[in-house]
Amino acid sequence: MSAHTAEVVICGAGIAGIAAAYHLAVRRGVRGIVLVDERAPLSLTSDKSTECYRNWWPGPGNDMVALMNRSIDLLEELARESGNRFRLNRRGYLFATADPAQVPLFVERAQEAATRGIGPARIHARAASDYRPAPADGFEDQPTGVDVITDPTLVRRHFSYLADDTLAVLHARRCGWFSGQQLGVYQLERARDAGVRLLEGRVEEIDTTGGRVRAVRVSARGGDVTIATPRFVNAAGPFFGRVGRLLGIDLPVFCERHAKVAFNDVLGAVPRWAPMTIWTDPVRLPWSDEERRELAASAEHKRLVEEFPAGVHGRPEGAGESPVVLMIWTYDIEPVEPTFPVEFDPLYGELCLRGMSRMIPTLASYLARLPRVFVDGGYYTKTRENRLLAGPLPIEGAYVLGALSGYGLMSSNGAADLVADHITGRPLPAYARAFLPTRYDDPAYGALLERWGDSGQL
Repeated sequence: MSAHTAEVVICGAGIAGIAAAYHLAVRRGVRGIVLVDERAPLSLTSDKSTECYRNWWPGPGNDMVALMNRSIDLLEELARESGNRFRLNRRGYLFATADPAQVPLFVERAQEAATRGIGPARIHARAASDYRPAPADGFEDQPTGVDVITDPTLVRRHFSYLADDTLAVLHARRCGWFSGQQLGVYQLERARDAGVRLLEGRVEEIDTTGGRVRAVRVSARGGDVTIATPRFVNAAGPFFGRVGRLLGIDLPVFCERHAKVAFNDVLGAVPRWAPMTIWTDPVRLPWSDEERRELAASAEHKRLVEEFPAGVHGRPEGAGESPVVLMIWTYDIEPVEPTFPVEFDPLYGELCLRGMSRMIPTLASYLARLPRVFVDGGYYTKTRENRLLAGPLPIEGAYVLGALSGYGLMSSNGAADLVADHITGRPLPAYARAFLPTRYDDPAYGALLERWGDSGQL
């Protein structure tokens, strides 16, 4: 291959594009791959994640669980071959409730999820139980499936940091987190060793004369570069829609702004061994009576005394003398156009901390004198039903790997593996059809969208 030809051009050097390059070059043996991005790899939104993974996903069907199980299989393979360079753990996701009406729903959801392939459902309704806590580190030899603890005494025995009125927890087990940056760097190193070239520049034009990909024009340092290629992969993250329009295709995606909060937990309010912990009940933020009156009287701030939606969640990060807590609360989901640098609500950090204190009361110790918080984030690029797009487009040689929403790190290997199968003509897994862009052309799928229900977003 010359400097101006390629077998595959991939637009986007975030985790999706890097995973695509890795699976094509390292696992499929494809040569002549060029990875194009105007920024440094993994520097736009891939480094803004809470870096978690899960196979706990709702229906309809089992396609999302099947894709995530495949992606987690690949993560575990990568962890083993790299000596767990990216520190994959299996602490799980812990959903907690103080609402009596939620307790039977936890059991029902666990049993229903077992039918979709997450693993067995184990219900612990008595203090005498064989419940097996998750270790803080590592991922080998751990249970799959889900444990539901409905005995409050058992909840307090294992999760004493939760609010005293917690009635039940649901512990999804094939879940945890890892260093997304280290994963991406490792895969990029392997891809470059296999011949992948990284080109710093912006994709400006895609030649599709005759209904097939022929060339890609890149605005690069030193001038424009035109790369002759028969295949192009749009893995452009928040610019997925813009790059789609270069192909003359309006992809069915939109963006939401999302942030995460980090602060040094100097008081040790969140145990270092805790799982990712999610409160499934709506929350009213804790304010003093005087604060509540003042906020309620303000047109700008009265929303702060109203009920906030369920779903505030967080996890510990790091150890030693400066442990960190990460927090997210997805209460603002208005579609926006992506712009950089990203601007966030200046109250977001405080609101997350107040919301988390409902679930973990020891965090309330910080409310009298708020800690210094660091807020960063990016955009979730999503489809309407929050399922990614992976596969060919109507233009021959054009493929998409995008709309990975807030689950890009966890799904990137499964999705890239799927796109690599499409490109190399390998047999496709049964779940492949569920992620094709053409699914929206099916009237039955359109009808399903109208009654979709839970999108799986946390």
